[in-house]
Amino acid sequence: MKIFVTGAGGQLGYDVLCELKRRGYEGIGSDISPELNAEGLSDIDYVSLDITDAKSVEKVISEVMPDAVIHCAAWTAVDDAEDEENIEKVRAVNAGGTRNIANVCKKLDCKMTYISTDYVFDGQGTEPWPADCKSYNPLNVYGHTKLEGELAVSSTLDKYFIVRVAWVFGKNGKNFIKTMLSVGKKYDTVRVVCDQIGTPTYTYDLARLLVDMNETEKYGYYHATNEGGYISWYDFACEIFRQAGYSTEVIPVTTQEYGLSKASRPFNSRLDRSKLTKAGFEPLPVWQDALSRYLQELDV
Repeated sequence: MKIFVTGAGGQLGYDVLCELKRRGYEGIGSDISPELNAEGLSDIDYVSLDITDAKSVEKVISEVMPDAVIHCAAWTAVDDAEDEENIEKVRAVNAGGTRNIANVCKKLDCKMTYISTDYVFDGQGTEPWPADCKSYNPLNVYGHTKLEGELAVSSTLDKYFIVRVAWVFGKNGKNFIKTMLSVGKKYDTVRVVCDQIGTPTYTYDLARLLVDMNETEKYGYYHATNEGGYISWYDFACEIFRQAGYSTEVIPVTTQEYGLSKASRPFNSRLDRSKLTKAGFEPLPVWQDALSRYLQELDV
């Protein structure tokens, strides 16, 4: 199987390419950077690609002729997306770039996997969002543009996986865990919001699932985060410091008390993952175990 992976320089794209390599599949990485500087992937075929350029997307992917495209590339700087000068850039990447890829996949009749987010929902209530829920009402520019990407895929293709994730962390990039570890080394206390509820997603585990999916034709919408129960960012921070052996005190605050953020965040990011097991896919391990393995990977 030959799989074209966008966003190869990011957390998830990196782990997807590593997983393909482990399984003996042919992975071709792409990103906007001229070169891919990623540990363990020096022998991976790589092509620089601006996904907002429709002609380049068609040329590059058509030359590769993949069996599937796993589309990990996205504008993920949620607060920066709110800046007036960035809005159309964000839309060009998350919506336009995704549409460009979907159009080529349709032409080539290949599978497409689109990585989406809990931010497509309004975050109200306390019930987990079902994978097939269409009650969208994004609160910010990032969420709106990711939803536009979802609709571009579902309206163009039949052979697609739309996989919503939340609170992502991985080796090759910035994330909440790395931020907490950095802050915990400098300060005795840290303030963390306690009223936003969800579940973390380890890209190493998610990559395994995405490749599993692409070995099947069980297309559709899915939610994929680690198991282990729904938690707040405060709960997550407490467990990070506990496992890392830090004595940092975590002070719970409300989103309103915390302030700072330009973009509105959903309070309810609980994603119902039950469709995964119903389709026969192995769920991701519990987040506490994922965190432990990740800290070992970081050599903490």
